[in-house]
Amino acid sequence: MAKTKSHADNTKSGSEKIAVLSRRKVAGGGMMVKHTTPKTVSSLSHDYIAMQSPTSTIESLIQNLPGVVSASEGPLTTSFSTIHIRGMAQAEIGVTLEGMPAANPFTYSTYTPSLVDSENMGQVNVMQGSVDINSPTYNATGAEISASIRRPSDQQNIYVAASGGSYGTNKDFIRYDTGEIGHSGVRAFVSGSYSRSDMWRGEGDIRRWHVDAALTKNWSQGNDSEAIFGFTQAAQGEWLYPSMANWKTYGVNYGLNDQYAAGDTHYVGLNGKNTGAIYGALKNHFSFGHGLSLDAEAYSVEFHGPYYYGESVPVSNGYVGAEKYAHLDDYQNLPGYNPANSKLTSVEVSNWYTISSGLTLVGHWKHRFNTLNFSYWYSYAQEAADERFYAVNSQGQWNGHGAPLTANGGIPIDEDNENGLQQLSSFAVDDKMSFFHDRLTIDGGIRMAMANRQYTQDLPDVTARKSIHNVFVPAPQVLISYRFNPRHQIYVNGTTGYHLPAALSSQLASYSYSTGKAESMPMSDYKPEYMITEEVGYRYNGLLMANVAGFHYNVTNHQVSAESYEPGSTSTISQLINAGGLEAYGVQTEIATHPWHHLSFYASGQYMHTRNGNNIAYEGDYLATKGKQEVGAPKFSGSLGLTYNDGIWFGNFTLQYTDSQYSTLMNDQSIPSYITANLGVGRNLPKIGRVAPKIKLNLVNLGNEHYLSSMYGYTTNATTQHGIVTGKTFTGSQPTYVIASPFVIMATLSANF
Repeated sequence: MAKTKSHADNTKSGSEKIAVLSRRKVAGGGMMVKHTTPKTVSSLSHDYIAMQSPTSTIESLIQNLPGVVSASEGPLTTSFSTIHIRGMAQAEIGVTLEGMPAANPFTYSTYTPSLVDSENMGQVNVMQGSVDINSPTYNATGAEISASIRRPSDQQNIYVAASGGSYGTNKDFIRYDTGEIGHSGVRAFVSGSYSRSDMWRGEGDIRRWHVDAALTKNWSQGNDSEAIFGFTQAAQGEWLYPSMANWKTYGVNYGLNDQYAAGDTHYVGLNGKNTGAIYGALKNHFSFGHGLSLDAEAYSVEFHGPYYYGESVPVSNGYVGAEKYAHLDDYQNLPGYNPANSKLTSVEVSNWYTISSGLTLVGHWKHRFNTLNFSYWYSYAQEAADERFYAVNSQGQWNGHGAPLTANGGIPIDEDNENGLQQLSSFAVDDKMSFFHDRLTIDGGIRMAMANRQYTQDLPDVTARKSIHNVFVPAPQVLISYRFNPRHQIYVNGTTGYHLPAALSSQLASYSYSTGKAESMPMSDYKPEYMITEEVGYRYNGLLMANVAGFHYNVTNHQVSAESYEPGSTSTISQLINAGGLEAYGVQTEIATHPWHHLSFYASGQYMHTRNGNNIAYEGDYLATKGKQEVGAPKFSGSLGLTYNDGIWFGNFTLQYTDSQYSTLMNDQSIPSYITANLGVGRNLPKIGRVAPKIKLNLVNLGNEHYLSSMYGYTTNATTQHGIVTGKTFTGSQPTYVIASPFVIMATLSANF
């Protein structure tokens, strides 16, 4: 008995030590985590994530962190993200999950709803002004988001949760932890979830099936292995993104139609996304003694479609690639054909997939005051995409298993029949020296990436079918940190980052079936975007946590993707623009308190001024963009957070402000500033035997504000402009916008067994 009691007492003491350690490293209810790296980093712990809506994505979770502008589209979404950090757009931000690159390897779109359930998220980190030198990313100009999963529990456990709320939203989740299996050192978990919601604007619904799993094995002290797996299959209707005129006319009612009328490409039955993802990773850490260790990870990540869109295809005098056709094959017998109409309403099924596999090796040698790191990353990626068009009958129905539209004796109508292949090798060396009992650290390193990217476009009569580019990019960094004592730290750094040009549109053209002309043109000067950043910061970790940082950056070959809807379609056209130079400077701050009478406070803010450095070359002339502000870069942003947790009752309130943002390079259209607030409250219910139940209520967008949260597609100019050399007239092209989520209530009942 005494032996048992002693063990119980030791367990309790260990739990208290863990709780105290957690309190020291996490503040603001989990909205701020202690860091000592000489870079500006903000983090969210699982404590905070667990209080949020179970349908939260990484983007919606980090929206309160300094410098982050994130767009939440609804209570549930499976679409790719829209986000900015310090003025950098989503395609310029690196995203990793457990050391795996988590974005589309060619377009850099991130499908974070496909990565991990929020119940399994361990920690989310945002590095606002730089990229980890060993990070497996090649699109991260100057910001990185990294996420980790919760490891398998030491004890066997079953966790179940059921959620329901506004717009028919529900989520069912179950996770099983094995605990240690025998005395093998093996632990594992597997989880599954199903989510469903109505699209809150327009018509359609959203469905998502997801699996997470991990297995860990501790071989010996300092040697362990982990296998991580994830799978997602999802389907949803298409979000329509309004122009400013659409927004003023329709507001939040802008969406798909539930009834079909002849020629209606906005009918719900013609528009949607069927997406999937599967990933796996094997992570290993080996310790060889004498200060030598190695981290090795092999991974593979696959994303796939299809997407489908409503289209209006010419019956006569259209094009396949650049080859003209007199009529569609057998056009008189096609469903929906009407001799009075020159176009045939169709659905475009865009089949695509991307797969990225790779190996990362990071070796460490620590000897006395010096730590030397070597890393190597090899990545092989490929993608393929093509389109097939199917005629729509008078009821808006179509048959995707039938024969697609063809012309000129059986050639399928297609605007984009592409294949991409990329190989990349990246080497990095980093040396860190510590002096005065680790109070002063000086860290210098360089990463060198060599990439080969090739695209082919297999369409009739096109002038360019293949494009190959080789790129070499060096990215050095210097980091200096000085700690006066354990509570006070100052740091200075100079870092660099790069972004390889994105998507097929950077190398080859896609062609209109209406005109046979290129809808987008490849970059005439194929160069990677490159960023140099300087930061100086101060951290305090005592009665509270605080971080203040000033920053400045310069970008060359800044790449902006102008996105617009194809006429008579819900499909978009992307044109990559080299906007030249960009400069920004600003200051950001973050502060959080430790619990006081169970209350924790959090606040963050950023001021940033941006300036475009060039008049951009555009259609044979130049637009007067020099001195204009960067698109998607608000001058001011900030948030407040208040958390209560006494072990029984818990709650979290956040308030966010985002300043106005320009949506065109000419700064002739913008969205206004907005304020939004979220609230989550809950209670740990009394145990029923071994069952520990909990109830939680989340309220998103408390004021039910109707607002535009971000840009979906930029343009150069929204109003008529004139070139500064020849005076050429440039007709305005309208940007498109993301409509933010409405007021949503979600209730969750969960239990641990």
